[in-house]
Amino acid sequence: MISTSNITMSYGGQKLFEDVNVKFMPGNCYGLIGANGAGKSTFIKILSGEIDAQSGQVNITPGERLSILKQDHFAFEEEQVLKTILMGNQILYKIMVEKDTLYAKEDFTDQDGLKASELEDQFNELNGWEAESEAGSLLAGLGLGAKYLDKKMKELNGTEKVKVLLAQAIFGNPDILLLDEPTNHLDIASIQWLENFIMDFKNTVVIVSHDRHFLNKVCTHIADIDYQKINNYTGNYDFWRKSSELATILRSNENKKAEDKAKELKAFIQRFSANASKSKQATSRQKQLDKLQLKDLPVSTRKYPFVQFKPSREAGKDILKVEGISKTIDGVKLLDNVSFTINKGDKVVFLGGNDLARTTLFQILMGEIEPDAGEFNWGVTITKSYFPSDNSSYFDSGDLDILNWMRQYSKDKHESFIRGFLGKMLFTGEESLKKTNVLSGGEKVRCMFAKMMLSESNLLLLDGPTAHLDLESITAVNNGLIDFKGTLLFTSHDHEFIQTIANRIIEIDGQVMDDQEISYDEYLSRKLNQ
Repeated sequence: MISTSNITMSYGGQKLFEDVNVKFMPGNCYGLIGANGAGKSTFIKILSGEIDAQSGQVNITPGERLSILKQDHFAFEEEQVLKTILMGNQILYKIMVEKDTLYAKEDFTDQDGLKASELEDQFNELNGWEAESEAGSLLAGLGLGAKYLDKKMKELNGTEKVKVLLAQAIFGNPDILLLDEPTNHLDIASIQWLENFIMDFKNTVVIVSHDRHFLNKVCTHIADIDYQKINNYTGNYDFWRKSSELATILRSNENKKAEDKAKELKAFIQRFSANASKSKQATSRQKQLDKLQLKDLPVSTRKYPFVQFKPSREAGKDILKVEGISKTIDGVKLLDNVSFTINKGDKVVFLGGNDLARTTLFQILMGEIEPDAGEFNWGVTITKSYFPSDNSSYFDSGDLDILNWMRQYSKDKHESFIRGFLGKMLFTGEESLKKTNVLSGGEKVRCMFAKMMLSESNLLLLDGPTAHLDLESITAVNNGLIDFKGTLLFTSHDHEFIQTIANRIIEIDGQVMDDQEISYDEYLSRKLNQ
């Protein structure tokens, strides 16, 4: 078990937590959630001992081992992959190094023999003879074969390094596992392998993630950072969100139809309890849910932006025709004779192992770069709006505040109209006067969505639209795109985002490898059964 006693932490005059007392128990997986800037990653670092809180302490059951997913992808550049994974269990790794050093001595003494015997006993107790086999098995589960074990970390690309560091974190069955955004850069199969690993894991897990599907799949509890406190709630992310919404309505309306709302809340809890009873994790969760009272349910200060895309004109029949597009960048052929036709009302997700290939395709379609071969034609009625993977060029003129930045893209130049529009995206009062060169990644993304909403386009191209957003903003964008009546082309790694929006999937690996009008879950099922 890991717990905190009166943890308090501030950064730059902003208090993140005050007197936080929270317990994380064995057998449970806790999703640590909170608005951007709430201190999720900071709290994980405090739990791991990487940084110290200003006051309070972290308590770990004596003898238990804590492991954390390292965020520095270049920390082990000169190390062998196998060795890097084994370092995940520092106690075992030190024994292995000490053993090797002893056995390498030319003048091996009787005293060395006694020490070696002692080390061998410790090595055996820690299941050391299975260590290399376990490391290889973990790496294979994450999609990297045995050939990677002897490579040096500097020989790996970014995605491969992430997988090795994840294998390092979970190696050796740690008692407490801390994972900050573990699904970032992982492919579909690796994420599903990790989901199954965590659901079968018997010890304590604390996870920070913006992947709602992942949180729903693995979490038994939600640890919510709000009001400068951290509170634990039983259930996964969807349960936390829906019960929070219902509880807020009930609390704010205690004397008005309170009884009906209470019945609705109770029915919801019972429905969730029935689903929870089928989970592989935490069999006591159903009993906990059955006992839930209104006072046990979450209350949140967080707000959802209002995202709504309304085309000013309906598109005609012809949308987009792509014929034989090819493109090579820096000697790498990213697109090779790519052809497809987009139909009216399509909401197409472009999938594939190479993000750059899809970004390049979108840049070609938006006229930012020229293809080496092939052509494309937009329908004459199409009005486009683009969300690029890199939006920095839109904010180069740092002398503008948000209000005047937005005025550039608005037909109605009146301040009251623009302020009203910015308010929908949670820029209120003085926030609308912030200079664009000091905006956070999430604030820039919200600005981009406000710009797109103002365009009233009937076709949207979105390249990784959920990057930098908190869970509330992701949910708002998700719902806005579900309701969008135009045509949509997008890329994403977010399972729920794709599943709830896309009605067609185009997979590109140089060429078009797959093009089907199916749901994402159906696509995954077919891929994994091939």
